[in-house]
Amino acid sequence: MAQRGMCSRREADRFIERGWVLVDGEPVTTLGIRVDDTQVVELSEQAAAQQAGFATVLLNKPVGLVSGLPEDGHQSAIMLIESENAQNTGERAPNRHGLAPAGRLDIDSMGLIVFTKDGRIAKQLIGENSAIEKEYLVWARGNIDNSALSRLRSGLTLDGKPLKNARVEHLKGSQLRFVLTEGRKRQIRRMCEQVELQVTRLIRVRIGNVMLADLPVGKWRLLRAGETF
Repeated sequence: MAQRGMCSRREADRFIERGWVLVDGEPVTTLGIRVDDTQVVELSEQAAAQQAGFATVLLNKPVGLVSGLPEDGHQSAIMLIESENAQNTGERAPNRHGLAPAGRLDIDSMGLIVFTKDGRIAKQLIGENSAIEKEYLVWARGNIDNSALSRLRSGLTLDGKPLKNARVEHLKGSQLRFVLTEGRKRQIRRMCEQVELQVTRLIRVRIGNVMLADLPVGKWRLLRAGETF
């Protein structure tokens, strides 16, 4: 079910235990049952209704907050998901219990970050085979020449592992545009260090089809109906 993008593995186990999974129209309650590609696997109305209630929040994270659990005296960005910080006045914040970051954004960076209770979205954004693009605007100190740009686009490694090819464009002055399909720890900063550039500012402005747009720093909004990554 997780491979078909229907839900996360944990959700699949829970739905199966409740009899909310149908194989060829018949409910199954046994974990680990095997199906082939010709069989129809569906979620019951109860499971679909529960998934519809899984909140996904888009937040414009400020500098100084961490993406995950609080650490080294720094607060987690999830603490900003309160009704008073909603982009739309009067919008009620979802319960933060069960919300988890679908991807990282380091403490020195700002911009779009996703918190979700929906395992399908988490898998889409951070699953092993995810190919979702993340776009960043980056300001860097140093010599931004063709050689540096070429190396940033392909051929670099981190922690002994090659990086996927990146789209890197020199916009103007000290400003660059990065488009990545992976998210190693502090990846862009460490890439730039390898070509003798020092990142002074970094903003994530897009994840897949979802743009940061006019979402103010420190504010959040819910993923809209019909809006997909």
